[in-house]
Amino acid sequence: MTGQSSTHGIEMHPDRVIKTFESWGRGEHEQEWRALTLLAEYAPELAPLPLEAHLEAEPPVVVMSRLDGVPLRGLDVTSEQIEAMAEAITTLHRAIPMRVLVDLAPSAWNPSVAIAKAQRLQAATPDLGGDPVVAEAFAAGSKWLVDSRLDRLMGEMTPVFGLSDSNLANYLWDGKRIRLIDWEDSGRSDRAFELAEAVEHISQVDGIFDGPALLEHLDLSVTETARVLAFRRLFAFSWMCMLGPGSSFSARNPYGTLERQAERLLGLLS
Repeated sequence: MTGQSSTHGIEMHPDRVIKTFESWGRGEHEQEWRALTLLAEYAPELAPLPLEAHLEAEPPVVVMSRLDGVPLRGLDVTSEQIEAMAEAITTLHRAIPMRVLVDLAPSAWNPSVAIAKAQRLQAATPDLGGDPVVAEAFAAGSKWLVDSRLDRLMGEMTPVFGLSDSNLANYLWDGKRIRLIDWEDSGRSDRAFELAEAVEHISQVDGIFDGPALLEHLDLSVTETARVLAFRRLFAFSWMCMLGPGSSFSARNPYGTLERQAERLLGLLS
């Protein structure tokens, strides 16, 4: 079985998966292999095992073990699966020793990049159609973005090894546990940032996913709880800005996603 995304091709075999990178300018192939090898040492049940890599080839290829399970994307995610997801995320965030973590490069998708992206989207005043609730959400989100001291989010980070792509398709449920795939964006990240993205990733619109229930299974300090909320607002605003009529995200998501995202943002800002 084969598959294709915008960044890589997948060839599925009974015991292995061959991932061929279509783009690798950010070192995606190296990040994937590094994550698999690190997790094989420190959390061997959490991710595919690294089998073989051709990192200097064009295109680069990474071969890994094949995991059983179905992706959470598109499912009515149950409380059992949410609890297993929280356990997997906690295992990931505790797995890599600090002496190893501090030497890793930051993930490509990180707090400073996300803040800058939200600011660019806001400044561009995207076309979001004529729905009054969407207009209200954009105005409220813009005000929050300008008024918030987002620089403070950068000074209170808790370093973790992050998947840095919380598409629910990357969480595989095998009936007992959740395991994680697609490590091409992984790297040193921030715990609150990673948790907020897990709750707010737009992939949840394809099914039913109770993000706040996930947070209830995680031991968050008062400071982390506030930072998670701030990042949730940031992500919710950015996703809404990218869902305007005619956008690629609008085309690939269910009808009414923009309006529901606007309501979600207003709820987070209230």
